[in-house]
Amino acid sequence: MKMLGTAAVGPFLPLSSMALGQRNGNRKIHAHLWMYASQFPPDWDSTPILDRIFSDFKYAGLDGIEIMDANLRNEGIVPKLRRLIGEYGIPVIGASFYGDMWNSSMHGHIRKDAQKIIRNLSLVGASHLGITVGDAGRKKTEPELDDQAMILREVIKICHDNGIDPNLHNHTFEMQYDQVDFLGTLERVPEINLGPDVNWLIRSGIDPVKFIHDYGSKITFIHLRDQDEKGLWTDSLGTGSTDFHGISRALKKVGYNGDFTIELSYERQPTHDLKEDLKKSREYVKNVFL
Repeated sequence: MKMLGTAAVGPFLPLSSMALGQRNGNRKIHAHLWMYASQFPPDWDSTPILDRIFSDFKYAGLDGIEIMDANLRNEGIVPKLRRLIGEYGIPVIGASFYGDMWNSSMHGHIRKDAQKIIRNLSLVGASHLGITVGDAGRKKTEPELDDQAMILREVIKICHDNGIDPNLHNHTFEMQYDQVDFLGTLERVPEINLGPDVNWLIRSGIDPVKFIHDYGSKITFIHLRDQDEKGLWTDSLGTGSTDFHGISRALKKVGYNGDFTIELSYERQPTHDLKEDLKKSREYVKNVFL
């Protein structure tokens, strides 16, 4: 997570695919690398196989890659990512970032971590950061939600200072206890945009179509994953029971003009090569959402 100057990493890259998509009016289909990172517990650092990941993304025809904070903590990650971006023509469009923001004793670490990660993200031409505020494993208290909002606003400022658009990403814990975490964050930090994960909403018992209608004006990023009738993740999008057609209609109705990001995950042994699942998912998103 070193902050390297331009002399060390070479010339700045062109605009990210997200920025180009907005300029040209083109909708892009990206993917998060979680399906690879999940093979590297407990830190989820997929950096050792980034060459394979970029190669697979190119094969699948994806427009961009969303990486993780773990990648951006590595020594020399900026020149490595720049090499891969140039070699495969797949831009890094953003990253996911996790911090236990409700825990005030972690604020110093989170602040320092965010500064370095967001700076590195900016140096590779990315444009967004999906923020997870941290799971307490229980219902957060009102003072903890206050502390969470305080450091979240600092992370948002760091993003803006580096030309990065932040969004609030959700798992299931934010929606527990009558959505006290999610709603408490929106009440305290109303300016934050949203980057919902459709499948986590479903697993939280929340109708994603209603969520989109309720918060459509704040949604700037979206993650897509499918599950079957038993509630288990499918290998690729379009092979499960998720009402993606209804979700697509809802997004169009609220005027969503952002890109789409596939985030596959496995609860069973995959039956295909990962790159084939990505390719199939990309074709499905293209047909249903674009």
